[in-house]
Amino acid sequence: MATRADEIAARPNEIVNEYGTVTINNTGIVCAGSELKSFGWIQAPPGHSLGSVSFSTGALVSGSIWSGGTFSSAGSTFDVVGVGLWAKHFQGFSHGRVTLFSGNFVRPIKWTLASHTGKYDYVFTLSGTVEGELYNGRFIAGTTKQTINVYQNQWFTDHGGDIRLGSTKFGVPEPGTLGLFGTGLIAFAGTMRRKLFGS
Repeated sequence: MATRADEIAARPNEIVNEYGTVTINNTGIVCAGSELKSFGWIQAPPGHSLGSVSFSTGALVSGSIWSGGTFSSAGSTFDVVGVGLWAKHFQGFSHGRVTLFSGNFVRPIKWTLASHTGKYDYVFTLSGTVEGELYNGRFIAGTTKQTINVYQNQWFTDHGGDIRLGSTKFGVPEPGTLGLFGTGLIAFAGTMRRKLFGS
């Protein structure tokens, strides 16, 4: 039977995030402080995170917030930051914080109603293509899917929601990038293992 570690190892180019606040209105969606739970082969211990995932979209260009639609990628962002122990020993960084990926959405962003239970409880998926730069200066692209809970009665107060689960899978926009990405993750994992468990 496959363990969680086996699942992570089988998807070395996937970033997983959970929790974090989301603000949703017609001018765009903003997510702040979603916890980075895994970065390729590296998985955060239970109750901890490796850093954070934050993103923003452009304005709603079709459909509606409550039935689904499309948000613009204009002015969007998508950033992954490693913090604390996970960043301090990453590829020579020593300041305890490193930008692992910095990019943006590059195509229209889909906003889909996944479920509506009860009177106020909604679940949406936000999905789109992101491109940007890795910590090592290489360019990479991928797709992200963020599952978002919205409670309509709360939304009327603060336009807020929260991330249930997010997954971003990277591909190869230029030759060799994916190999370098994997090599960097292996080096990072080895450093963390030595630090946590001793040489």
